[in-house]
Amino acid sequence: MATKARVMYDFAAEPGNNELTVNEGEIITITNPDVGGGWLEGRNIKGERGLVPTDYVEILPSDGKDQFSCGNSVADQAFLDSLSASTAQASSSAASNNHQVDILAQIGCVESLSQSPPSSPSPSPSSIYKVGSGNDPWSAWSASKSGNWESSEGWGAQPEGAGAQRNTNTPNNWDTAFGHPQAYQGPATGDDDDWDEDWDGPKSSSYFKDSESADAGGAQRGNSRASSSSMKIPLNKFPGFAKPGTEQYLLAKQLAKPKEKIPIIVGDYGPMWVYPTSTFDCVVADPRKGSKMYGLKSYIEYQLTPTNTNRSVNHRYKHFDWLYERLLVKFGSAIPIPSLPDKQVTGRFEEEFIKMRMERLQAWMTRMCRHPVISESEVFQQFLNFRDEKEWKTGKRKAERDELAGVMIFSTMEPEAPDLDLVEIEQKCEAVGKFTKAMDDGVKELLTVGQEHWKRCTGPLPKEYQKIGKALQSLATVFSSSGYQGETDLNDAITEAGKTYEEIASLVAEQPKKDLHFLMECNHEYKGFLGCFPDIIGTHKGAIEKVKESDKLVATSKITLQDKQNMVKRVSIMSYALQAEMNHFHSNRIYDYNSVIRLYLEQQVQFYETIAEKLRQALSRFPVM
Repeated sequence: MATKARVMYDFAAEPGNNELTVNEGEIITITNPDVGGGWLEGRNIKGERGLVPTDYVEILPSDGKDQFSCGNSVADQAFLDSLSASTAQASSSAASNNHQVDILAQIGCVESLSQSPPSSPSPSPSSIYKVGSGNDPWSAWSASKSGNWESSEGWGAQPEGAGAQRNTNTPNNWDTAFGHPQAYQGPATGDDDDWDEDWDGPKSSSYFKDSESADAGGAQRGNSRASSSSMKIPLNKFPGFAKPGTEQYLLAKQLAKPKEKIPIIVGDYGPMWVYPTSTFDCVVADPRKGSKMYGLKSYIEYQLTPTNTNRSVNHRYKHFDWLYERLLVKFGSAIPIPSLPDKQVTGRFEEEFIKMRMERLQAWMTRMCRHPVISESEVFQQFLNFRDEKEWKTGKRKAERDELAGVMIFSTMEPEAPDLDLVEIEQKCEAVGKFTKAMDDGVKELLTVGQEHWKRCTGPLPKEYQKIGKALQSLATVFSSSGYQGETDLNDAITEAGKTYEEIASLVAEQPKKDLHFLMECNHEYKGFLGCFPDIIGTHKGAIEKVKESDKLVATSKITLQDKQNMVKRVSIMSYALQAEMNHFHSNRIYDYNSVIRLYLEQQVQFYETIAEKLRQALSRFPVM
């Protein structure tokens, strides 16, 4: 008997993407539950078939009732099935049952079908960056928070009524032929390769909506489905990053001498990374729409061209996501790795979304290219320079087996400086924590103020200018009705003044895209960086505490005095790495904020000069009497 499922949330299909529009409460027949990537194929009562997100439906058994009393989704059921199988092999039947009961209790019940879906199917381009305070990565450091956004309207908000609805009749300009003739087409998607899970996953419902998972740094960036209402289990996306603690590095009897070495030198401003003799950037461009599974699934790929080789490769978003994971797992204990732009279910093929995603991928890649350690790492170079399928797979699997990850990355670092004492190490760590927390508050405050200003500039402020303009033109119309011949020049002048104010309204509405946008984007990037520091500082503080406890371990003969000296030396290396990273961070911060605020002020000056010139022209029409 065919498997049935009840639709829990409305879902609007993307035109031309083989998706099926379904409504809440509707019963569909599942024709293929294993499409992959969080999708299933279903058929409605009209016989129409297409793809539906698994989190939007719940399985119904043959008797028409919910399979579990709390109504689990397809994703939950699959998880429980796999969990039951693995548990049965590892323990007795009774233990397995108890464990599954515990898991069911964690998952929780779906309280009602009227709750919000995991991802709203109808985003608008004006929905950006709704930030809550529940998962603030700094909450463990300070109870006070600043800059929590209260509105889902972001700095891309449009005036009321402008572009509020998505135009489904607009032709898709991205339906071009797949592939770039001069670029390697990217890794294949054979059944034996884990690249098959291809879609862009359910994430935020708005186009450029930020999430606190990004604030929390890479280590807290979990599986997007873990936050949906039907799956309560916190799934760690990066199990390799769940390291046992700094003991793995501090108490290792003897550290292997790795082939890769990360030198740290002392410069004019203290410890610093060694920068390569030549730098490069990576141009992200030319988005193309591709498809697989006989057109059932579509994706956008981007052409990446490193400026030092000028040889292009193609990557989809999921490949960027893989690179992010590997960088986070390898360097996340020492270097902040900001999250990528969020994943998305709907609107993935609309030009506005693709343009913004490409812009942010470009910014992310530029940041990585500018970092002297990240840019020179083997995994990053492999991502940009692989030449064929075999080379890609070999490099990919090598990166995933890399043992010099997490806290062990410090074993590759060689400071050319004397060891620090524990007091100085602790002072340096406290100083970094204090500054990054304060900067995080300042960045969030500026984002909040900027967002409010954007909303005013694209909403009420232009309307005020429009009202003035219309009122002046109405007054001129009234004056003209008098029939008095001597006031024609005055009426024309008033009419032109009214039109001038309408032009100013348009200028005000468009100006944020020319200046505030870049200031907000820069702050958003640094917000991502700063969200990584609590984990980094936590790692360092944990190491410091272990060293403080070493005297007790020596006294109880659990470690030797030489072991303690090794611990102090190794935590000193960690401190040099933190200082080197902060020097890199500060140099970039000074350059970035000088550039972006300078650009903002230049555009503001030009903006007000344009308005002043228009007002002068309107004024010149009125004679001095």
